[in-house]
Amino acid sequence: MADLSRPSPSIAVTGSTGELGGRVARRLASLGVEQRLLVRALDRAPQLPGAEVVEVAGYHDRAAMTSALRGARLLFLVSARESPHRVAEHVSAVDAALDAGIERIVYVSFLRASPNATFTFARDHYATEQHIAQTGLTFTFLRDSLYLDYLPRMASAAGVIAGPAGDGRVACVARDDVADVAVAVLRSDGHDGRTYNLTGPAAHDLVYVAEQLAHFSGRPVVYRNETLAEAYASRAVYGAPQFEVDGWVTSYLAIARGELDVVSDDIATILGHPAMTLPDFLTQHPQSYRHLLAEAPTQNAPTPAARLTNP
Repeated sequence: MADLSRPSPSIAVTGSTGELGGRVARRLASLGVEQRLLVRALDRAPQLPGAEVVEVAGYHDRAAMTSALRGARLLFLVSARESPHRVAEHVSAVDAALDAGIERIVYVSFLRASPNATFTFARDHYATEQHIAQTGLTFTFLRDSLYLDYLPRMASAAGVIAGPAGDGRVACVARDDVADVAVAVLRSDGHDGRTYNLTGPAAHDLVYVAEQLAHFSGRPVVYRNETLAEAYASRAVYGAPQFEVDGWVTSYLAIARGELDVVSDDIATILGHPAMTLPDFLTQHPQSYRHLLAEAPTQNAPTPAARLTNP
């Protein structure tokens, strides 16, 4: 719990129980930076030196968010879990930051976020960016490509990547690189009003991804291009709500349409070293393709590409 007798940390961090927010929080702690972690469940909060922990039911609770943020100057805001109400939750969190006196928001957005983006979840990020900009708060937007960390999960246990991506290309980015950029941006000046495109160093199609997974796992992995109808039909087995299935399918469709064929040097410029490649990632994280090392089952339905952009 927060110790109210101590000076307030200048940085508030959301999502510290998740993959990206947790990386950012751990990096800040290792650097001796005091921070305030906003979490939905105290028992899941990471135990980090110099970190206060405040429980908040969610971004939708504007009053609780305002109270939790009061006294901090900077907010690292990861996006809420995908839902039909995600934009409203983001608006509530941003308005709470404004009420609390936050001076700058570093928001984790998505590559080429726009109101007409093919990838439906990217539209939520655009709406959030627009709201942040309209508040007058100082901001920095980290527009991430699809996460490199999820590419192994796109392959089913049968060794099949299936989706309507055609021969489109994408330069996926590692969460570790995004976390390093976030920490650099939070701890230094010169980033006000900037939008950074965070991508890998090269764009590849899903055939390349399958080839790399096959090389590292030592077993056949293939990419099967699906029609749009086939993509929806193959994912119907999961019984997910329509908005979520739309997100899964359109993540591939955005690749097919060339919307994610973007390579940026922002990571190299900020960090002083190139962004991680897929072979780099698979070398460092052999557990990511562990499901491919078991005996291949006959079932080859595509693995849902859920939360590809959500920390």
